[in-house]
Amino acid sequence: MATTAPYDDRDGVIWHDGHMVPWRDARLHVLTHGLHYASSVFEGERAYNGKIFKLAEHTDRLFGSAKIMGFALPYDAKTISDACYAVMKANNIIDGYVRPVAWRGSEMMAVSAQQTRIHMAIAAWSWPSYFGQEARQKGIRLKTGPWRRPAPDTAPVHAKAAGLYMICTMSKHAVEKEGYTDAMMLDYRGQVAEATGANIFFAMDGKLHTPTPDCFLNGITRQTVIELARKRGMTVVERAILPSELGKAQEALLTGTAAEVTPIGSIDEHTFTVGPMTKKLIEDYDALVREKVPA
Repeated sequence: MATTAPYDDRDGVIWHDGHMVPWRDARLHVLTHGLHYASSVFEGERAYNGKIFKLAEHTDRLFGSAKIMGFALPYDAKTISDACYAVMKANNIIDGYVRPVAWRGSEMMAVSAQQTRIHMAIAAWSWPSYFGQEARQKGIRLKTGPWRRPAPDTAPVHAKAAGLYMICTMSKHAVEKEGYTDAMMLDYRGQVAEATGANIFFAMDGKLHTPTPDCFLNGITRQTVIELARKRGMTVVERAILPSELGKAQEALLTGTAAEVTPIGSIDEHTFTVGPMTKKLIEDYDALVREKVPA
C-alpha cells in the first residue's frame, strides 16, 4: 500500500513507555526480543469524528493477546485507552488509525525471555480507506493464497500476535504479483478461513455465511457486522465453508478495522455482485462508526 512518507520519518509524537516522544525518536534496539522471536502483540483501531471505534474491546483484546503470549502489559486498561486519545490529540487526528503495540525488550537474547522488560508504544496517523473507495463499487479481486492458517495446537491463533502475520505478508505478496488485491487464506484443514487481514462473509441464497473462527481471530469488526446483519433480519450462519462452495455465493465481502466492510468482486474463478446485503451492511456500518459523540 503506497504511503506519502516512510513511517519512521514523520512529524508528530508517539506515546512510548508512558511518555510522548518525537516521532523520529521512538526507537528500539536491534537485539530486541520482539524483533528476533516475534514476541509482540498489537491492535489496529480506527477513529471516526474524534472517537476510537470500540476502543474498550480493542484494549481488552490487547490484554488477552499479551496473556496468551505469556507476558503482562505494564499499564492498566484506562492508562492505555487514555493514551490512545492523547496520541490522537497530540497529532491532530480526527479520522485516522491508532496502533498500540507491546513487545519484549532486549534484556535477553535467546528463546527464553523471562527477564525481558515489556515495552509499549501507541502511534496514530491519518489513513484513508484501506482498499480505496473504488472497491466499494466494483469489489476487490482475491486469489487463494499459498499459505494456510495453522491449527490451534500449533500457534497462538487467538492472539493478535505479530508472528502470525508473516504468512499473511507472504500470501499477499504472492497474489499481488499476479494482479490481485488480496489473498484468501485457507486453514490447516483446507477450509476457507479469512483474507490476510480481514474476516470473510458470503451471501448464499439470502443468508450470510462466515467461517467459524476456531483457528483465526474472531474480529471485532466481524462481530459488529454480525450484529448489524441480525438487526436487519438477516440470518447469519457460522460454519465450516469449503472452497468448492464459493460458486454458490451471490455476494462476498471482507470485514476488518482497516478493511471496514469491503465487497469482493471475485475469488479465483468465482465472481460476485456488490448486492443488496453487502450494500446494506456498508451503509449500516458507516452510520454506526461515524456517529458523533456528544460534546
